[in-house]
Amino acid sequence: MAKHRAAWGYRRYHRLVAEGRGQGTLSDYKPWITIHDIASKGVSSRTPGRTTGRIHHTLSRLETAFLYILDASPEVLDIREQYPLLPVTETVRIAEQAGIRHPRDNVSHYPYVMTTDFVITTETGLVARSIKQSSELDKPRVREKMEIERRYWEKRGVEWLIVTEREIDFQQARNIEWVYRSWYYDDMLPDGSDCSRIEDFFLDYYARTDMPVAEIARLTEEQFSLRSGLGLTTFQHMILENRIKLDLSRPIDLVSVRTGEGGVYSWMETYV
Repeated sequence: MAKHRAAWGYRRYHRLVAEGRGQGTLSDYKPWITIHDIASKGVSSRTPGRTTGRIHHTLSRLETAFLYILDASPEVLDIREQYPLLPVTETVRIAEQAGIRHPRDNVSHYPYVMTTDFVITTETGLVARSIKQSSELDKPRVREKMEIERRYWEKRGVEWLIVTEREIDFQQARNIEWVYRSWYYDDMLPDGSDCSRIEDFFLDYYARTDMPVAEIARLTEEQFSLRSGLGLTTFQHMILENRIKLDLSRPIDLVSVRTGEGGVYSWMETYV
């Protein structure tokens, strides 16, 4: 069932500001838009973030893929998605100066708060990134709204760039998403299980032999009486915790005989 979108106007704008939307950092940040605020189209996601220690709200598959890559980058210190360009009077003024129609509600005619998909804190400062399908960039209205966004960040001396599907490493994003399935690994194990012993057992085989990952996973389940699938989850969790080092921009092979090298660890460079 589609979610009901609350009426937009002066009162809702000030209520969201009072709630602290768009404020805070790391685990205290509250995105301006959450997946509960929009009509569902089956592409929005709630994704846990290691960098921030909170749930992120992404509104498209491209945003979700980009989030995974950002979250795995050692250069990224904070990620704030659905970041509001406040105060709304500023983007209205920018639009007027540029001769661009500012987005407004069709009923109340109150101006919508414009947002940037990601504002990222890196070791060298802030950057802002808007995520768009490349096919959208030819649309005049899309280009107008992005011009407002560009000018907003230019006034603040913050680098703003558009990221399309052409710049996103989807293989890397899929691998990171797959690894993140082990997020609650400790809770998946039977009561009384020693997580360290299980991982050490797996890692011993992984480091000493050329045995396929799937076979090591089976032996781990057998040794510790784990339910089917938890051996592979152990592998995922050790990648997540950086105990096993892989180049996640390449497909992960679970069934072939390995070379014994274990791969070269790299989250790869991100588009930040």
